[in-house]
Amino acid sequence: MKEFNIQSVDKSLQTSIQDKIDNLNKPKGSLGRLEELALQICLIQQTLEPSLSHPCHLLLGGDHGIEREGVSVSPREVTWQQMINFTRGGGGVNMFCRQHGFKLRIVDVGVDYDLSAVPGIIDRKIARGTRNFLYEPAMSKEEFDHAIMVGVELVDDCLQEGCHVLCIGEMGIANTSPSSIWMHLFCNIPLAECIGAGAGLNNEGIRHKYEVLSKAMERYKASSLGGRLEGAVRYFGGFEMVAAIGAMLRAAEQHLIILVDGFIMTACALAATRLYPAAQEYMIFTHCGDESGHKKMLEAMEAKPLLHLGLRLGEGTGALCAFPIIDSAVRMVNEMNNFQNAQITKYF
Repeated sequence: MKEFNIQSVDKSLQTSIQDKIDNLNKPKGSLGRLEELALQICLIQQTLEPSLSHPCHLLLGGDHGIEREGVSVSPREVTWQQMINFTRGGGGVNMFCRQHGFKLRIVDVGVDYDLSAVPGIIDRKIARGTRNFLYEPAMSKEEFDHAIMVGVELVDDCLQEGCHVLCIGEMGIANTSPSSIWMHLFCNIPLAECIGAGAGLNNEGIRHKYEVLSKAMERYKASSLGGRLEGAVRYFGGFEMVAAIGAMLRAAEQHLIILVDGFIMTACALAATRLYPAAQEYMIFTHCGDESGHKKMLEAMEAKPLLHLGLRLGEGTGALCAFPIIDSAVRMVNEMNNFQNAQITKYF
């Protein structure tokens, strides 16, 4: 795997940033989480005048071999059908990108369908879906390294445009299954508490999903990859998920603001921060979704989500919905007057 140079944010400006926030013409602390966000963003960018210029959204698509075991109510063809739908502007992700001014990149990392001739889809296909991790690792070491580098290269493309904010979404039927296993392995939470309905499984479907993932876990533990951090990511992950990890790590390395979406992207953030703990300092966790276990995963990471809207669509939609709050935090620190300039008596 590529080595990343991810440093903790430099705290030398923290006192100056906090003084600026505290001296805005408002009661100290009265803007709550906006003040916390402003401090985090200023530290990431090492400035008292932060910017959210050229926000980019990566929509990464990939299929999963484990889907063949009936762990999702949705069939795998929905992945490629939705990818094409996104190119026509008809998805939830399209609407929110338009609303909030994000440049959308739709990327085929491992969809089980030939999308190479579809205008609007960036072709970075590694293979037509991962292998079935019930029986074998989802991807080879070479495929894992390739997926990491796809994420790195996509972020570099965004950087060339002056991007300061990166949002990542996914499209991949059955990707709640590897997410649940990563949560179980990296947070030491019982597997049953990590498994939910995904796109809409009933109770019997959830029971079946638990049985399949339990068997997969037994085989993983007996394999040569068992107990190894990178091995767990490779054994269970989807191409779109590993590319997201690569993108997050590159974004942290380059001091970008990373908006973390729902259950799947939080699982990717979890894996990324287990590999490089300092990467979490560059992440804003945008919402807690309805997928079973998401709240527990966020708590295990000591992450405070901005929203809880009952979302479970994926695609990065929750992160995009939260963007106006982040924008408000930046506008607060850049545009609010202070007590001295406003000629208001400072009363604390």
